[in-house]
Amino acid sequence: MISAGDFRNGVTIEYDNNVYQIIEFQHVKPGKGAAFVRTKLKNIKSGGVVEKTFRPTEKCPTAHIDRADMQYLYSDGDLFHFMDVNTYDQVALSADQIGDALKFVKENEMVKICSHKGDVFSVEPPLFVELEITDTEPGFKGDTATGATKPAVVETGATVNVPLFVDRGDRIKIDTRTGEYLSRA
Repeated sequence: MISAGDFRNGVTIEYDNNVYQIIEFQHVKPGKGAAFVRTKLKNIKSGGVVEKTFRPTEKCPTAHIDRADMQYLYSDGDLFHFMDVNTYDQVALSADQIGDALKFVKENEMVKICSHKGDVFSVEPPLFVELEITDTEPGFKGDTATGATKPAVVETGATVNVPLFVDRGDRIKIDTRTGEYLSRA
């Protein structure tokens, strides 16, 4: 059990028969009346975000989230296949469960599979990946003074904005949380 006064970003709680992750929290002490905690909660199964207020003394059970390292094997149509490298157990997840988490992940790379009581609800890619650019327009000399960017397609099919000096065949480092170009690899 965790009291609302101890809420922190990223904590998962069970509330109203659902599992929520705290995205934002704010302790509010109004001039009149009792203090309260204003939160933004993300439903980890549906992805919906709700705002709730709690008294600081209210208690909620904490939800235990299992994160297992698994290798992304391949996709066939709507199913994405993963394997536990220790036990060789395989799991197939639907495109609805994956979302766009695998936008920057190649086959045979390691990801984290998040589950609650055996129900898989999300896939966490590595924070940073190195990918090769398969298609982009050539940059022109003299265009670099403005810090401009151009779209580039990486080997997974995702589009990333890159600086003008990056060309086809270059390997780049990408932040998978934001989808931003970080550097050449």
